[in-house]
Amino acid sequence: MSKRTIVALPGDGIGAVVLNEALRVLDASGFEADYEFGDIGWEFWCREGNPLPVRTLELIKKHKVALFGAITSKPNDEAKAELNPLLQGKGYTYSSPIVGLRQHFDLDICVRPCKSYKGNPLNFVRRGKEAQIEEPLVDVVIFRQNTECLYSGVEWTNPPAQVYQALMTHPKFVDNFSKVPVEELSISTRIFTRKATKRILLAAFEYARKYNYKSVTVCEKPNVVRETSGLMWKLAKEIQKNSFPEIKLLNTNIDAQMMWLTKNPEDYGVIVAGNMFGDIASDAFAGLIGGLGFACSAQFSADGIAVFEPTHGSAPKYAGYDVSIVNPVAMIESACMMLEYLGEDILSAEIRKAVADVIEEGKTRTYDMMKMAGKPEVINNGAASTSQMTDAIIEKLKSNRKNHE
Repeated sequence: MSKRTIVALPGDGIGAVVLNEALRVLDASGFEADYEFGDIGWEFWCREGNPLPVRTLELIKKHKVALFGAITSKPNDEAKAELNPLLQGKGYTYSSPIVGLRQHFDLDICVRPCKSYKGNPLNFVRRGKEAQIEEPLVDVVIFRQNTECLYSGVEWTNPPAQVYQALMTHPKFVDNFSKVPVEELSISTRIFTRKATKRILLAAFEYARKYNYKSVTVCEKPNVVRETSGLMWKLAKEIQKNSFPEIKLLNTNIDAQMMWLTKNPEDYGVIVAGNMFGDIASDAFAGLIGGLGFACSAQFSADGIAVFEPTHGSAPKYAGYDVSIVNPVAMIESACMMLEYLGEDILSAEIRKAVADVIEEGKTRTYDMMKMAGKPEVINNGAASTSQMTDAIIEKLKSNRKNHE
């Protein structure tokens, strides 16, 4: 049987660093694969005017599964300034390659688990009765609709005449904006389709049933954003009633959810939201489990394309350090999600246990876990480097296996 081929996308900044650490762990676990490295990110924008080259899209289309590091995105004016001088003034416009990747392959389902590790000093704590300190277990999985909403890219500054005239057919636009000069208007559209909204809801309910979560929470704003958030809530009620009656359906507004997540995060299981609110909710819950250094994600299309990535950015200043200090756990966890997708549940569980054991022991901690500022000297002050954290996880993986022989 031939090895699987995984498309490895280092990207920018620390993306290449943490991807390499994840590959080390995968190799140590015994996972057998060939890796095809793809071009994506800022370097290719500056050099070619395209941060997501067609050759990379073809590579992903061929092999179906990709493990992705991180990319750098900058505002359009800054992007144009850094473009190859030979390409400037020729109509090139920068757009985020990860958003482009999602839209090209219709990676409409994004899954972002947020689960706390026992012994992580960055875990959320609160005061309970009689001022006792409580550390609730956070085990939340956020399903984010990944291709629509405000991230669809349908927007204008100084909208063209046909768009402006269409807006003028809405009485609230007439009442509030008709006197604003058209050149002073910037408009972004929030688009939900029934098909994509139903698909993300079904995925969330199916996941809750498969992994025994007791509730699915729709985290939107249907009392104000009535058409789009209202569509998601309406469909959620129909789906729950008809197909998942044993799963409790909850409804929280995004603003209220930001309050409740620091009061009773243990009460939530699966959360589903549109693109923008899902992004907000997943980062907020990630903060309860230690931050983006622990936040992994997966993105899926209906036709079998899957991309796995940490949710942190490229952090270019850290990439320039002589010794990398960044936390590799989010990238390693993303690799575990990939293993589960490929049916390698045992390998994934072994890696996750090794990560959990290292964190609980507390002998090896990256600078963020030690609550230090992210500066090169943290290594001299007891923080583990990126590679040292990976070494500890690999060593624990091996020792756990030896103990079970």
